[in-house]
Amino acid sequence: MSATETELKLALPPRDAAALAARLMRVPALARATPVREHLVSLYHDTPAQDLLRQRVALRLRREGPEGAGARWLQTLKTAGDTTSALSQRGEWEMPVAGPALELHRLEGTPWPAMDPDGVLAGALQPCFTTDFVRTRWRVRVRGGAVVEVALDVGAVTATVDGAAHATPLCELELELLQGPPEALLALARRIARHVPVLPLAASKAARGYALLHPPASPAVEAQPPALKRGMTVAQVAERVLQEPFHQFCANLFALQQGSDAPEVVHQARVGWRRLRSLARLFAPACAARPAPAAAALAPLLQSLGHLRDLDVARTQTLPALAAHYAQGGARQAAAWAAAQAALDAAADQARAQTRAALHRPAVGAALLAWQDWLHGWALAAQGECGVEACASDALAGAPARHWVRKRVQRLVRRLGAALKTAGDDEGLHHARILAKRLRYGSTSLAPLLPGRMGRHRGAAEQWQERLGAQRDWAQAAALVAGCGGDAAVVAFLRGAALGRGWDPLRDAARR
Repeated sequence: MSATETELKLALPPRDAAALAARLMRVPALARATPVREHLVSLYHDTPAQDLLRQRVALRLRREGPEGAGARWLQTLKTAGDTTSALSQRGEWEMPVAGPALELHRLEGTPWPAMDPDGVLAGALQPCFTTDFVRTRWRVRVRGGAVVEVALDVGAVTATVDGAAHATPLCELELELLQGPPEALLALARRIARHVPVLPLAASKAARGYALLHPPASPAVEAQPPALKRGMTVAQVAERVLQEPFHQFCANLFALQQGSDAPEVVHQARVGWRRLRSLARLFAPACAARPAPAAAALAPLLQSLGHLRDLDVARTQTLPALAAHYAQGGARQAAAWAAAQAALDAAADQARAQTRAALHRPAVGAALLAWQDWLHGWALAAQGECGVEACASDALAGAPARHWVRKRVQRLVRRLGAALKTAGDDEGLHHARILAKRLRYGSTSLAPLLPGRMGRHRGAAEQWQERLGAQRDWAQAAALVAGCGGDAAVVAFLRGAALGRGWDPLRDAARR
C-alpha cells in the first residue's frame, strides 16, 4: 500500500497505437529493459449522485490478467492533487482483494473513513465506467539512481449512458516514479520524446470516464484562472497562473489530436498559448536566471494553428455574416459566394489535417516537455526548494506578489494607452492589439490581487482587442478567398467591407 503516487502522463497518437510499443522498444533509454505485457480491466465505482467525483476521489477494482481463477484483483483509492499539471503527485492506496467486489473495510488508514463515517456512501456505491487496456511496461533505472516505471496503455474507456455504450480510445504513456526525485520523470520523458510524439496530459483515466458520463457542452477547454490569495509570493502566484494556460493549450491540442473538428478547440488552443506567452513575459523579471523556453520548435504547429483559425473565422463567421448582402445582386453573385464558402471549407479541412500531422512530430512533444520542465521549476520555487536550478535562486521569486503584480499590470496599462495614441497605421494597430491582449490576459488571471479599478482597464483592453481583431478578420477573409482562387468580385467586396471598417487588407498583407 502506497500513500503517494508521482507520475507524468503523456498522450500518444491513437492512430499509431499498434506500432508504438515497437517504437518505444527502440528508444535507447528503454532498450536495455525487458518489457512486460499485461491485460488490465478496471471498474470504477461512485454513488448515483457522484459524491466521489465531487470530492475528487476515484475508487476502482482492477483485474490483472484474463478472467478466471488465475486473475489477480486490486482495490485502489486515489485522491487528486491540487494541480492541472501532467506531472502530478496524489494520494494512492492499493491493496489486493479476493475477487470482483469492493472490500471497503480494507481502506482503514486511508481518507475513506473520514469521507464516509456513517457508511452512507458505501451503501450507495455502484459501477459507473470501465477501462480495458493492454499495458506494456518497462522498469528503468536512470542516471542518479532514480527508478521509473514506463507504462504504455492502449485500449478504451467505456461508459453506459441511457442504455447506450459510449467509448473513447486510450493511448497514453505513464511514467511513475518508484525511486528518486520528480525531475527524473521529466528527464526520461524528454529522452523518449526524441523518438515518439507525445503530449503532456493532465486528464486521468477516471476524468475521461466521468467525461463520458457527463459530456461537456463543448470539447474545447476554456481559460479557468486559478484561485489566488493575497499572501502568496511571486513564485507561488506564477506557478498557478502559468500552469493553467499551459494546461489549456495542451488539453485543446489533445482534443484536436483525438479527432475533434470543432473550430472552438483550435481557437482555445491558440488562446491558451497566447496567455501562456503573455504571462511568462509578465513574470520574466522574477525568473531572469531561468528564462522561458524558446518557441522555435513549436513554430510549425503554431503557424498551422494560426492559418486554420483564420480559415475557421472566415468560413464560420465573416462570410456567413455578409452572405445575404452579397446575394442581393442575383443568382450569379450567390453562386460565386457559395463557391468561395466551399473553397474555404475545403481549405480548412486540409489545414486541420496538416495541423494534426504537426502534432505527430516528436519535436512538438519535446518542446512541450521543455515548457513542463520550466513550469516545474516554478513549482520548486513556490515550495522554497533550494539547491536546484530553478527560479528560487532569484530573490524576486520569494517576494510578496500583490504589490509586484500590480506594478507589472499598471505598466501594461500605460504602454497600451501610449500605443493607442500613436497608432496611425496598420503596424501601430497591430502593436496595440497585442498589448490589449497582454493586458486582458494579465489582469484577468491576476484579478484577485489587483484593485477593483483595474476592472475598468481590463474591460477597455477587451473592447480594443475585439474591435481591432474584428477589423483584421474582415481583411483576412478577403486574402483567404483570393488565395483559394475565389471570384474577383467576391474578393473586392470583402476588401471594401474591410476598408469600411478602417483596415486596409493590402497594407496588412504587405506588413505580414
